[in-house]
Order: sequence, then structure tokens, then C-alpha cells
Amino acid sequence: MNAMMLTFLLLIPFAGALLISLWPSGSDAPVFRRLALAVLTAQCLLGLPVLWAFQPGEAGLQLIERLPWLPSLGLDYALAIDGLSLPLVLMNGLLCFVAAFTSRRVENRPRIYFALLLIISGAVNGAFLAQNLLLFFLFYELELIPLWLLIAVWGGANRAYASTKFLIVTAVSGVLILAAFLGMAVLTGSADFSLHPVLGTDMGLLSQLVLMGALLIGFAIKIPLFPFHTWLPDAHTEASTPVSVLLAGVLLKLGTYGLLRFCLGLFPEAWAVAAPWLAIWAAISVLYGSLAAIAQTDMKRMVAYSSVGHMGYVLLAAAAATPVALVGAVFQMVSHGLISAILFLVVGVVYERTGTRDLNVLRGLLNPQRGLPLSGTLMIVGVMASAGIPGMAGFISEFLIFRGSLPSFTLATLLSMVGSGLTAVYFLLLVNRAFFGRLAIAVGDQPNPSILLPVPLAEQMPAILLSLGVLVLGLAPDLLVGISEAATTGLSQLALTALPGGFT
Repeated sequence: MNAMMLTFLLLIPFAGALLISLWPSGSDAPVFRRLALAVLTAQCLLGLPVLWAFQPGEAGLQLIERLPWLPSLGLDYALAIDGLSLPLVLMNGLLCFVAAFTSRRVENRPRIYFALLLIISGAVNGAFLAQNLLLFFLFYELELIPLWLLIAVWGGANRAYASTKFLIVTAVSGVLILAAFLGMAVLTGSADFSLHPVLGTDMGLLSQLVLMGALLIGFAIKIPLFPFHTWLPDAHTEASTPVSVLLAGVLLKLGTYGLLRFCLGLFPEAWAVAAPWLAIWAAISVLYGSLAAIAQTDMKRMVAYSSVGHMGYVLLAAAAATPVALVGAVFQMVSHGLISAILFLVVGVVYERTGTRDLNVLRGLLNPQRGLPLSGTLMIVGVMASAGIPGMAGFISEFLIFRGSLPSFTLATLLSMVGSGLTAVYFLLLVNRAFFGRLAIAVGDQPNPSILLPVPLAEQMPAILLSLGVLVLGLAPDLLVGISEAATTGLSQLALTALPGGFT
């Protein structure tokens, strides 16, 4: 069974998508939703034996699966897992389940909608598990078209513009990544694209910098980092709530995962040379994302810009490349995925009940008699976690990153700390404007409602469970640190001798 567990993580969602596509016509949306939920439940349950079989103390790859596919092209079916990919695979299964669970009102082409959700889940799993550069690229691109369709077909009024922009920009990301992989093959003279035999140190420093630069920009678009972020707020604004959960919680992590696995992992020497500049870039991205979020009046755009800032922390940690910083990077990826899902779910509830996300209009939603008190409470929990309040996952990730980065890049780390403080500013503005004060919701010519329709507890349950997860990871961080520590320490060893000053 162990020999096939990772393959089943791919087969289950792909087979589920095929099943939904072939399901007899005439079925309504709830049928397809229940099928998708059953498939994603099976995927999440399979994650438990994978977690059980995983040995946290081992830094190398585990549960390796390898089969020849196209040897002439250097493409093999090679899967494996380690402490860097395992948390992301588990989070992908959870958030895809949440996305399907919250897709209750899909009336337009539900068969295609839920099939696309399952394809995305399988493709993301494949990208995190792939141990062949070309195989990674195939999965990396496979999720692009389904996500574009989810925005283009089921998005808001300006979905055509947002989806087209998303498609073009992220397609450029894929082109740059493929060009870098092919460039490595040309310069090393090797037709083997297996991840571990490939190492950029076999090339000259200039070649390493050029190829790493292409990879870096490609993944920076996906993350996204300033100034390649412009597609993200538009995509979030027009995407439905479940798709926003996938965008923030899953898609962005492909970029940060690639940053650690390929940029740092394949080009440690070039990474060491570029590290001081990358740290400055990280600080700029953090500050820009935070300041841009302060300027927003749309709740969704504010949360979207917050992702730009919080993903900058991962780049800062990667630039420092210390064991503590890299553990913090993995923690940040997981905590941001959970926290952003909470925030987008609550914003979706607010928009559904009030018809607006405008902070100039919304007031008093925390009112226990006439407002949305539970949604407001969940929003406050998400905001506190994102701002790094002790006892929550966001605090652990930021503390680890700042502690691991401060000795190497003091100024960049201090500036990023300022960005962390600004997180509290813009989220305080959001909570104060939307949830406190008198209840006053006016959209267009519609009269102010005296009482908002209550939200069933079942619809709030995903956000409640994710909030509990954020609290558990904040109080017991070793649950995640113990899984990833060996892998991130091994990754940091690649740059141990190259980074200025070494580790402290």
C-alpha cells in the first residue's frame, strides 16, 4: 500500500473529475456537490496514512515512487514526499474540501464546476509531489486552465477582464519556468530532468544567476510579489468565495514552494549571491502590500493585498536560508492558507447577506440582534491571527521568520516587522468600519434592512473549524514544526557555506 499512496493522492481527484463528467445527465447541482465532497473526503482520509507513514526525523525523500515514462525526453513519473511538501499536500486537500463545501449555490453548469475543482486538487498534489522537473511543470500548468475557467464562467461582472489578465500573466510564469528547466538541460548537457541529479552548481555562476532569475520571476508572478502582483486583486475581486479560497490558500503556495524547492534548492551559489537583494525585495513587497491594503475600501481587495505582504515574509525567510527561517517559511505558508481562507469565507458571508463589500457603507455587523455576530467574531479571529497575535499560528510563523532572518539581514527584517505592524492597522480599519457602530447597510436604492437574515451554523462551520486549526497550531506549533524541521534544515545546508556570515 505504501508504494502507491502518493499515486492515489493523484488518482482519487482525477478519477472523481472523470466520474462527475460521465455522470448521467439530468442530475442537479447538489448531486455533483455531494460527489465532489465524497471524493475530496477520500483524498483527505488518504492523507492520514501518508502522515502516519512519514518519518519526521528523516531529511530525505520518503514514499518514493518512480516509473519510466518518456526516457528520451528525460520525463519520468517520479513522486516523493518530505517535510516541505507534506504540510502543503494536507492543506490542499483540506482547502479544496472547504471550497467544494461552500459551493452551495452553483446553478450554472455544476457538472463542469465541480469537475474543475477536483482537477485543481489533483494537479496541485502532483506539483507538490513531483520529483522530475518536467513532471512538476506539467502539473504546475494543469491547474491554470481550470482556475481560469472558474473565474471566467462563475465570477463577477468584470470576470472576463480579471480571468484574461490572470491567464496571460500566469502563463508567462509557466514559460519562464520551462525556459529555465530547458536551459539547465542545455548547459549541463544532461537529458535527465530528475530533480535530485540536477544541480545548478555544475554550471558557471553567471549561468546560474540567469536561470535562477528566470525561475525567480516565474514563481514571483505566481506568489505574487511586488511588482508582479497586479493580477491578484482583480482575480480575487471577481472570483466567487470558494475560488478565492483556492487562489489564496493553494495557488499562491505553488509559487512559494517553487521558490524554496527549485530556486534555493537547485542554485544555492547563485541564491547566496542574490540573497541580500532578495531580502530587500521581500521588505519592499511586505511594505507595499500592507500600504496598498490600508488604501482599500473593498473588503476582498484588502484581504487580497494582505496576501502580497504576507507572502513577502516567505521570500525574506528564503533569502536568509537559516534553519529557523525556513521552518518559519513553511509555517507561514500553512498559516496563511488557513487564515486567508477564514477571511475570504467571512467576506463571502457578508457580501451574500448585505450585497456589498464597501467599507464606506458597511457598519455595525457585530450587532447581536440584527447583524452577523458569529461572522464578525470569526473575522476578528482571522484578523488577530493574520496580525500575529500570540497564541495563534500567524504569530509563530512571523516570529520564526524574523528570528531566523534578523542576524543575516537586519534592516530588511526590521522593515518587514513594520509591515507586520501595518497588518494590524488595515485589519483594524476593516473590523472597526464594518462590524462596529450602528447597523447601516444601503446598496443603491434599496432601503436599509432592519434585520439581516441569519446565517445557518452549517454554512459557518468551515470557518469555525479553520479558526480552531489556527488556534491549535498557535498553541502547539510542534505539530507542524516537527514535520518540516528536518527537511528545511537539510535545505538550509545547501547555502550554509555560501551565505554571508553563515548561520548564527
